[in-house]
Amino acid sequence: MTHRRSAAKARSLCLAAAVFHFSATARADDGVVERGAYLFATAGCLACHSQPKGGAPLAGGHAFETPFGTFISPNITPDPEHGLGSWSEADFVRAMREGRAPDGSAYYPVFPFTSYTGMTDADLTALWAYLKSVEPVAQPNQAHEVSFPFTTRWPALAWQWLFFEPAAFTPDPDKGEAWNRGAYLTRHLGHCGECHTPRNRFGVMDEARYLAGNPAGPDGKKVPNITPDDKTGLGGWAQIDMTYFLETGFLPDGDFTGGAMEEVVENTTSKLTKEDAGAMAEYLLSVPAIEGP
Repeated sequence: MTHRRSAAKARSLCLAAAVFHFSATARADDGVVERGAYLFATAGCLACHSQPKGGAPLAGGHAFETPFGTFISPNITPDPEHGLGSWSEADFVRAMREGRAPDGSAYYPVFPFTSYTGMTDADLTALWAYLKSVEPVAQPNQAHEVSFPFTTRWPALAWQWLFFEPAAFTPDPDKGEAWNRGAYLTRHLGHCGECHTPRNRFGVMDEARYLAGNPAGPDGKKVPNITPDDKTGLGGWAQIDMTYFLETGFLPDGDFTGGAMEEVVENTTSKLTKEDAGAMAEYLLSVPAIEGP
C-alpha cells in the first residue's frame, strides 16, 4: 500500500511538473510573440505588405514605383502556398540578413534587407514568432511590373555582389545606451535611411548624404531632409519636439505631417515606447547636419 501511495504521489508530482513546464513555456512563447508584435510595428511591415485601400493585412499587393519598374510586395502571412507557411525560421533570418529567398535567389533592394541586416538574433526570432501567429491569407502574389532584365533575378544577385555586405549592428562604445538604441532603431529596424537618403543611378544609398533628403523617393515623391541642418533640415528642433512628432505627427510649427509620413506615424512611430521614441530623437538630432537641395 505504501509503495502504491508513493508511486501515485510520484506520478502526481510529475504531472504537476509537466503542467508547470507547459504553462511556463506558453507564457514565454506569448512573451516572444508580444515582443514580435512590437517589432513588427516598429519595422513598418504592415504598410508595405498590405494594399493601401482595403487589402487583407500582410497579404501583399502594395505597388512601389521605382526607376527600375514597379515592384509588388508579397504575401507574408503564414499561408503555406502563397505566404511564408512553408518557410523555416532560418529561411526568414536569411531573407532579412542576406536578402536571399529560401531557394537561394536574390531579392531586389526594394525589400530593405540592406537595413534589416543589422537586426539582432533575438529580434528576428521574436518577429518570426509574431508573423507565424497572424491569420493566414490565401492571396496569390502579383508579378512585378518590370521589363527585362529585371524580370530575372540575376541583376539582383549582381547588385548584391557589388553593393551589399551583411553586417550586424555594432554599438558605439563612446555613446550612451539611449543613443545606441536610437541608432539601431533608425538604421536597421525602422530603416529610415531607405526613404530619406538619396540614391545613385544603381539604386544604392549615398551614405555621404545619409538622411539628407531624397528628391526621388518612393513613387518618385520627394522625401525631406531629417538631419539637423539649420536651413533645410531639423536644425531648429529640440529633442522634445522630435519625440512628440514621432508619437503624434505634430510639427513644432503647429501643423501635422502629411503624405507617406502620416502613415508611418500612424502605423509605426506612434507605437514606440516613450523610451524608444526618445532614443530615436536623440540619435536623429546627433547625426551630421547636411544641407539638402
